[in-house]
Amino acid sequence: MSRPMDDPGASGVEDGSAAAGGPAAVDHPLALRVSHVSKTFPGTRALDDVSVSVENGTIHCLLGGNGSGKSTLIKILAGVYRADPGGRIRVHFHEIDADKTSPEWARGAGLHFVHQDLAIFNTMSVAENLALGRGFPVGPTGNIRWRALRRHARTVLERFDVHVSPSRLVADLRPADRTMVAIARALQDQADASEGLLVLDEPTVSLPAVEVDILFGALRRYAAAGQTIVFVTHRLEEVTRIADRVTVLRDGRLVTTLDSAEVTKERLVELIVGRALDHAAANASVMEGEDLALEVSDLWGGPLRGISFGLRRGEVLGIAGLVGSGRTSLLTTLFGLQPPTTGSIKLDGAPVSFHDVDDAMDAGLGFVPEDRSESAFLDMSLRENLSAAQVAKYWHGMRLRGREEADDARRSIADFSIKANSERQPFATLSGGNQQKAVVARWLRRKPKLLLLDEPTQGVDVAARAEIYRLVRDAVAAGTSVIVVTADLEELARVSDRVLVLANGRITHEVRGPDIDPSRITELVLSATGDPTDPANPDMEVSQR
Repeated sequence: MSRPMDDPGASGVEDGSAAAGGPAAVDHPLALRVSHVSKTFPGTRALDDVSVSVENGTIHCLLGGNGSGKSTLIKILAGVYRADPGGRIRVHFHEIDADKTSPEWARGAGLHFVHQDLAIFNTMSVAENLALGRGFPVGPTGNIRWRALRRHARTVLERFDVHVSPSRLVADLRPADRTMVAIARALQDQADASEGLLVLDEPTVSLPAVEVDILFGALRRYAAAGQTIVFVTHRLEEVTRIADRVTVLRDGRLVTTLDSAEVTKERLVELIVGRALDHAAANASVMEGEDLALEVSDLWGGPLRGISFGLRRGEVLGIAGLVGSGRTSLLTTLFGLQPPTTGSIKLDGAPVSFHDVDDAMDAGLGFVPEDRSESAFLDMSLRENLSAAQVAKYWHGMRLRGREEADDARRSIADFSIKANSERQPFATLSGGNQQKAVVARWLRRKPKLLLLDEPTQGVDVAARAEIYRLVRDAVAAGTSVIVVTADLEELARVSDRVLVLANGRITHEVRGPDIDPSRITELVLSATGDPTDPANPDMEVSQR
């Protein structure tokens, strides 16, 4: 039985064994009890009196949108954050005040974490990766006992039903096996399955459907053997397949905990968003005859499946979707980093085909990738980073015109509000926000026709975010068209003139005007399927042009 947060009679926790303090079912003693945990950051209450109970030997899904508090709760369990005074956490027989947790306490209590980034090493063997979790066996002289290492690895792999050779390189494993190796490494020193608790944070984001099936089969076997699993995900179709129970957080508060029999995808979306679903279709988008800077027609390649849309001159087009939906692949395909299989691209009405990045740059495109390490040259100066996309401009014959390059760099530092001692300052010594402003400035100096931004404000502070989008808006006012991808849906709604929702490589929805609202976009992202087995794509509600 569940009780939602907005029930006037609810106190934010469930009766019985549901959220905290109530008696647990006799045949399912509690593996985890979180009682009245809150967490306050400056200006933000990330968790507000949250209580959750997880029964032993079950798969318990933890859900919520951006800013719901689920990541904060996980970090408190791991001892990365300490909660506000007043809460308690109990893992089996280990109990502590929530404001006193630490990584050492978490390990001693039997809490194990496997994150989206598995932290395994592809160039090492399976046995070596397992040893990284507990240490290498060594002899009296300090040499590694390789036979003992492989013997232990075989025992662990057999115990967790992972059918790979200990001597095999991790790089050669299929994705689901890599995840299971990471799980086996986390749990290998656990004497009994019912002792600890395994937290899986978005473990399926990079897995194709068949690999998800393999992983889920393993997780069900582990739970049947008594292992307790907390499973964090945004993929609601996975929740309906794997969860014994589901807890939903919203705006830092507990909404409800449901048993599997009560779970449907539609209900989960309503609980996450906080209102009933709006099933009305959006107005059709008519792009013909408009001033289009970019036209994409039936684009296929990688995860993309028949993408078609238009982009107006001086428009900011937002792209929303879960990880794996094709968001980044769309940008890299447009920029010539990966060629499409089929489809066409028109820039200013003329067909274009980019064989590489140089072709895209010559045509007037710029691209800021998600990973700053792919665009920032940390061992070079700020001046060299600013001019990296225009190097040819400063060469005259065999000679670099350094004075002109330095003058332009100083002008860019002023124009783009980059805080630096001088243009000669090593790029690595700048703050993350100023590094990102410099990367964006590098492209804006070229006055691009089309600027592609992938998570442009990731890891930067609020002030730097505002500055970056001010720079982008100034470029838009001058005629640049922009496509922006970000997982921060509030940010996406704030900066976009129009938003496309992607799922499984297809455009499933278009949002314009007053419908550009974070809750509406969240609802569409979570409810979209973009079923790759259906070429007609029944989820499509509007014209994709």
